[in-house]
Amino acid sequence: MEKPRRPVVVTGFGPFGEHSVNASWIAVQELEKLGLGDDVDLYVYEIPVEYQAVQRLIPALWKKHRPQLVVHVGLSGMATTVTLEKCGHNVGYRGLDNCRFCPGSHCCVEGGPECIDSVIDMDQVCKRISDLDLDVLVTISKDAGRYLCDFTYYTSLYQSHGRSAFVHVPPLGKPYTAEQLGRALQAIIEEMLNVLEH
Repeated sequence: MEKPRRPVVVTGFGPFGEHSVNASWIAVQELEKLGLGDDVDLYVYEIPVEYQAVQRLIPALWKKHRPQLVVHVGLSGMATTVTLEKCGHNVGYRGLDNCRFCPGSHCCVEGGPECIDSVIDMDQVCKRISDLDLDVLVTISKDAGRYLCDFTYYTSLYQSHGRSAFVHVPPLGKPYTAEQLGRALQAIIEEMLNVLEH
């Protein structure tokens, strides 16, 4: 019997600040070339680094695709590993976006919980990926940074009751190539789907 097809949405971010090329979107495009297997319908989107665009786009993506999983990929200029984020935070957003805008309330969802954890066991995913001997180091974090990455993650977790994930990647060449990041994303998301199903 044919397995039912599973919709999966993966997003990267557009340029911001000194990052005229955002490694997250490049990595997502590499993932798109590789795919996630025959039974997964992969949809990729580039998200602008703008709070209001995130508030509009993320719920729309959940509504349009009804995905089994949404994975957001973001750039961390400080990272040297590929980092799995465990949770998103609701308050503390004071950094201006590409439109020089910042939410007046400094929060994602007024009245929402302070923090929402992903239903995916990131420790388990990290351990399984480490066992694969990829040429990329994968680590865990509980702080996605209180900027557009964290804002997007929380918005998505709130929308999906925790069926979202966030992966931070380092800038291209510091130390990984686009191809290495694409392969790492493929392995990580395949493991996340496995964890969700068992």
